[in-house]
Amino acid sequence: MARIGATPFAFPDFSGATRRLVLVNLAAYFALTLGGFVAPAVAGSAARWLALVPEVFLHGALWQPLTYSLVHTGLIGTLFELLSLWFLAGFLEPYHGDNWVMGLYAASVLGTAAGALLLYAGGAALGHPVEQTPLFGCFGAIFGMLVAIGYLYGDVQFMLLFVIGIKARYLAVIYGLICIAMLFGQQKIYAFAQLGGALLGLIYVRAMPRRGVTSLLSERWYGLRNGYYRWKRRRAARKFEVYMRSQGRTVRFDGQGRQINEDRDDKSKWN
Repeated sequence: MARIGATPFAFPDFSGATRRLVLVNLAAYFALTLGGFVAPAVAGSAARWLALVPEVFLHGALWQPLTYSLVHTGLIGTLFELLSLWFLAGFLEPYHGDNWVMGLYAASVLGTAAGALLLYAGGAALGHPVEQTPLFGCFGAIFGMLVAIGYLYGDVQFMLLFVIGIKARYLAVIYGLICIAMLFGQQKIYAFAQLGGALLGLIYVRAMPRRGVTSLLSERWYGLRNGYYRWKRRRAARKFEVYMRSQGRTVRFDGQGRQINEDRDDKSKWN
């Protein structure tokens, strides 16, 4: 596990995936806010159409697990979300790259949606229906990034309330305990959703290579391609063995399709 010393209070670089994520969320916020002044009914319908409502999703609104994170309400809450997103994504991007951060964000967003849907479906199945609360905002993705930093760079210190220095691992644990406590209140669907985002973010960190999904796919592609070439070589070796036997000669190949020279002793084979 990597270890990094205390981090001074400073804004990280605003570029790459960090800039795209912040600007997309900021643009969505201003679009809905300005729409609320120009056409309140249309803006309200758009917000309800984009936010995640479990019952509506189960009736065919399959886009909501992705679009709900673009719906932001309230200036202070949105400012806190986007500043947190800037700090956390900006911290991770220099170490892991653009694609990895985007993948972590997407995984945490989907994990948050999955948590909300699982709680709703489970409550209905057990006879304890959960209140239909629209899910919106990128808080689950932020928690997923915080858990990723706590897992990978647990000794990094952040400034809690701009005053108290606290290690990333402890900050992630405290946030998780707050979410667990919220499960016993009125915001249980939000709390469970955030835990889902943190869990899928952690799974992403453990499963994905350092450079992200693109690196994983390229490695799998090259592995499949090389496996196919090795199979062709073994197949050609077997055909050649059959041909040489038909000519009255014996030629042998190993499991990799390489010819075995039986005239040499064992030691010379490895030279």
